[in-house]
Amino acid sequence: MRLSDAVPQEGSKKRRRRVGRGISAGQGASCGFGMRGQKSRSGRPTRPGFEGGQTPLYRRLPKLKHFPLVNRTTYTIVNLSDLADLPANTEVTLESLLEVGIVTTAKNGALKVLGGGDVSVPLTVKAAAFTATARAKIEAAKGSCEVIEG
Repeated sequence: MRLSDAVPQEGSKKRRRRVGRGISAGQGASCGFGMRGQKSRSGRPTRPGFEGGQTPLYRRLPKLKHFPLVNRTTYTIVNLSDLADLPANTEVTLESLLEVGIVTTAKNGALKVLGGGDVSVPLTVKAAAFTATARAKIEAAKGSCEVIEG
C-alpha cells in the first residue's frame, strides 16, 4: 500500500465548502478571509492584472521605449537607382542581384524594393515587398512587379 494508491473511489464527489455557517462548520464568521480589507469583502477577487489603482503592467509596457517587434521581418533593401544600370527585360531577384554584385548579403532571403531613383528600362522584379512609389515607377517603365514569399 502506497500513498499514491489512496485515491477517492471512481465516481465519488467531495462536498463543497459551506462558509459562514457557524463556528462548528470550520469556516464560520469571517470564512477564512481574515478580518478586514479588500480581500475579505463580498465579490472579493479583483480582476487579473489589477494593481490597486496603479497603472497595471499590461498598460505600462507598450508606452515604454525599446520594445522590439516580435518576429519582425528583416529585408534586404535595394533602391530603384541601383537597378537603373541593368539591361532591359532582366529578371531581378535576390539571387540575381547577389550574382551581379548590387547586393552583398541576403538578410532572411527577403528582398524589398524602395522607390529611390528612377528606372527607364522594363524589368521583371520578383521581391517580397515593394513600396508604392517603387511599384508605380517600375510599371511606368513597362516593367512588372511580382510579390514572392521571402
